[in-house]
Amino acid sequence: MAAPADRSPAEYTRYRRLIAGERLPLAFVDLDAVDANIERLLAPVRRAGKTLRVASKSVRCVWLLKYLLARGAGTIRGILSYAVEEAAFLTEHGFDDIIVAYPTVQPSDCRLLAQVNAAGRRVALVVDSPAHLDALAGHAGSSPIPVVIDVDVSLRPLGGRLHLGVRRSPLRTPDAVLRLAEQIRNRSGLRLLGLMAYDAQIAGIAERNPHSPLLNPARRLIKRFSRPRVAAARQATLERLRREGFTIEVFNGGGTGSVAFASGEEALTEVTAGSGFLCSHLFDHYPHLQLRPAAFFALQIVRISDDGFVTCHGGGFAASGPPGADRAPLPWLPAGLRLTAFEGAGEVQTPLRVPAGVTLRPGDPVFFRHAKAGELAEHFTEYLLVRGERIEARAPTYRGEGRSFL
Repeated sequence: MAAPADRSPAEYTRYRRLIAGERLPLAFVDLDAVDANIERLLAPVRRAGKTLRVASKSVRCVWLLKYLLARGAGTIRGILSYAVEEAAFLTEHGFDDIIVAYPTVQPSDCRLLAQVNAAGRRVALVVDSPAHLDALAGHAGSSPIPVVIDVDVSLRPLGGRLHLGVRRSPLRTPDAVLRLAEQIRNRSGLRLLGLMAYDAQIAGIAERNPHSPLLNPARRLIKRFSRPRVAAARQATLERLRREGFTIEVFNGGGTGSVAFASGEEALTEVTAGSGFLCSHLFDHYPHLQLRPAAFFALQIVRISDDGFVTCHGGGFAASGPPGADRAPLPWLPAGLRLTAFEGAGEVQTPLRVPAGVTLRPGDPVFFRHAKAGELAEHFTEYLLVRGERIEARAPTYRGEGRSFL
């Protein structure tokens, strides 16, 4: 679970003092917490002699992406992007080693991908079918387009009738991966850079979810049975391609929830993390993670309808994924505030139950955490970057730079 978090009245007072005079709502990032999370996430990666690629969808702020790469220099290397247009945008800001983690068949994307590679930047695209290769055909320029084959390592018991994991690639065997690799080798405009195999049923499942505790034993079982199978599948795929003469420069796997496990795999050259640097609240419920909450948003209290209740202005920032209580924003400071069951977090108002002993008035701020780190940036044009008792900088989010890539 998350490292012991400071939810004391003193911490509330500190954050309140930091944003005094600022217009609400606002979002801010605590750089001291980010630094602590960098060290915790990189520890197993360094021990294993691997590198870590930052998932940009969990950050969506150029300043923070540069900060992460600078603080983790030598271990943090490269970006895992979520769209070709985003990757091209990042190359304009000096980023070079980028893998676009989601396929595309749009001609405009394929042309743009060819252009950035011809300009000397390395931007690779994840592929998993001949259709993806066909879409890229004819767009390669003076430099071949690097591609990364996406390998499915979901848990599929009962002869595949049950699928536990995300639905991504249809490539589930070393032979299937080899067939696509051979097609890439036979196309002059493409170059096989490597492989990616994301273990979503390990990295993306919190086994101490307080919102559905009866499912936690099943979650633990899924993760326990998945780990050896995922490792074996990745190793077998790598060995199969090597036997056929393929050089695999990059083999990417893992996520925030599986960095420690994935870093120890011999087959992988690198792991990925993103949300863990900011520690959105979905990552509070992984027993092996010791991360500090680092990203917050603040709302003003605008009314008091009854004793024991306050109402904030705005706040309905629900996370993507299956609808549920764990996708709602989490009232964080003052400690003990709770959403109401009838209204939850609303677009224009968010009522909260106030615990005994806490006194709040109109104009006071309430600090929340989003369920998913990157999606918070879609609601704000800038992050206040705080450290200790000062605002260190103001950084535009992608939205603040007038960009949206989804």
